[in-house]
Amino acid sequence: MTESTVLYEARGAVALVTLNRPQALNSFTRAMHQDLWAALDRIEADKSIRACVLTGAGRGFCAGLDLAELDLAPGPDLVKRADPGPFIEQGFNPTARRLQSLRVPTIAAVNGVAAGAGASLALTCDLAIAAPNASFIQAFIKLGLVPDAGGTWFLVRKLGIARAMGAAMLGDKISAKDAKEWGLIWDVAPDGKDCLEAAMELAQRLAVLPTQGLLATRKLMRAAAGHDLDAQLDLERDTQSALGRTHDYIEGVTAFREKRTPSFKGE
Repeated sequence: MTESTVLYEARGAVALVTLNRPQALNSFTRAMHQDLWAALDRIEADKSIRACVLTGAGRGFCAGLDLAELDLAPGPDLVKRADPGPFIEQGFNPTARRLQSLRVPTIAAVNGVAAGAGASLALTCDLAIAAPNASFIQAFIKLGLVPDAGGTWFLVRKLGIARAMGAAMLGDKISAKDAKEWGLIWDVAPDGKDCLEAAMELAQRLAVLPTQGLLATRKLMRAAAGHDLDAQLDLERDTQSALGRTHDYIEGVTAFREKRTPSFKGE
């Protein structure tokens, strides 16, 4: 049997999801999106999972779209057959939306190059940790295209318009060091530590925190750019009120008063 293009492993309360086409730098085919969605379905169904790490097999994280999926053979209807829009609509857009709305926090362990939609995929996760030799490349312009899979949205919010424009229009390689300094990612794995190991350690920290509070924080942070202060204040109030009805809120306050370590259930 052919090995799945996406591997899934539960390590305690952390789900490790590995893009598994190393011979093609984990570039996406239609089948690969389906395999990734199946892995995400497992996370949604398994309430014991409290965090997710996404990484790539081999020497790269993800090179975006496998261009072999596009039909550029000479002949009738070439423009229609070569259109990347349907692949984005049926593949990368659902993948980005599903990762953004996953019921647990997500961490990208960027073990090598993240190019094109592969870079967007890393940025879709709540946090990203890169190997020291990893890089991020907005390769779209070299194909006459624009950043997709959320690329234009993430780049502007993380880098600001000046650096986002430079990254997208020039297509230059951004090193892991610069990516951290510019705010594109959370961290670079320290020397001597594998980025997957660092990501798993971070995921294990998140897995014992109040999951509902983490997801509400994610929602508020994303909403802030589209709100004025008054609207955000109201949203914070309503969110706090909703969280005030959770087990983990009661447990957190009780544990604080009793001077003990809280035992959160993610509920």
